[in-house]
Amino acid sequence: MTSTATVPRFESSKVHSLTRPNVVSVGTIVWLSSELMFFAGLFAMYFTIRSQHPGNWPMDLPQDGGIHAGEQIHISLAYALPFTIILVLSSVTCQLGVFAAEKGDVFSLRRWFTLTFFMGLIFVLGQANEYRIQVGEGNTISRSGYGSVFFLTTGFHGLHVIGGLLAFVLFLIRTTLSKFTPAQATAAIVVSYYWHFVDVVWIGLFATIYIVR
Repeated sequence: MTSTATVPRFESSKVHSLTRPNVVSVGTIVWLSSELMFFAGLFAMYFTIRSQHPGNWPMDLPQDGGIHAGEQIHISLAYALPFTIILVLSSVTCQLGVFAAEKGDVFSLRRWFTLTFFMGLIFVLGQANEYRIQVGEGNTISRSGYGSVFFLTTGFHGLHVIGGLLAFVLFLIRTTLSKFTPAQATAAIVVSYYWHFVDVVWIGLFATIYIVR
């Protein structure tokens, strides 16, 4: 959902073009490529554990005398789907903010980015509550192979979402305390790259964990 940036409509005569490659944008894309390889490793770990447990999946909790011993781990598609939809829609609001930035419309940009922030926050809180439910049902990161891959894959993604939320906060503060500039418009585009990335990764995780059993 990325966009080819156009020059924002700024009154300043010193308008820097957003149509040519920007060092920050290119650096962000390179960094996100390395992050993609990191998540590829997490996916490989997930499917490796899955291949070693050809029976029930999610697997049964071990017979270790702990809470819910021997019961199958339950992962709720119905619970995760609304939060997934919210996160995916946040990519739409984020991109609308980018379109506003390209036009130099700082009011609309802040409005769309603020909405995106709260949608991302809802997703993180929903994921935290799911962790609470899983731990309450006996599924922890150290108790089973499934627990390990579930908490590691979704946990690292959650940390990336939190990083995106911090980026939105810092960007909103920066655009509030100073005059909106073409450099800040470029920053809005870079933030959107990152946010679209975490959304796409989550779609893959969602399909892997909640749909492909």
